[in-house]
Amino acid sequence: QVQLVESGGGLVQPGGSLRLSCAASGVIFSITPMGWYRQAPGKQRELVADITSGGSTNYADSLKGRFTISRDNAKSTLYLQMNSLKPEDTAVYYCKVMGRPYWGPGTQVTVSS
Repeated sequence: QVQLVESGGGLVQPGGSLRLSCAASGVIFSITPMGWYRQAPGKQRELVADITSGGSTNYADSLKGRFTISRDNAKSTLYLQMNSLKPEDTAVYYCKVMGRPYWGPGTQVTVSS
């Protein structure tokens, strides 16, 4: 069974930083492409970033330079470092196995003063 569990979300002030983690099990993590998505209130879920098994990364254009996706294969964990957070970054953030319908339950990120 594939299980993805996000953590690290919470309330942060504009300009602050958060690091999200996604612990994966039930997959051979080192060969599995992974990604982060987010869904803001009233909006469709959108891709934030993804990373291949080889470490190649892809970002939404608007987020490039503020967000960094990474992985630790030894820990079977995916990360999303989020810097210079803005109120419009407020959303539920989900990790996903790319190419498969496997999602985590999501973690809430709220950027507000």
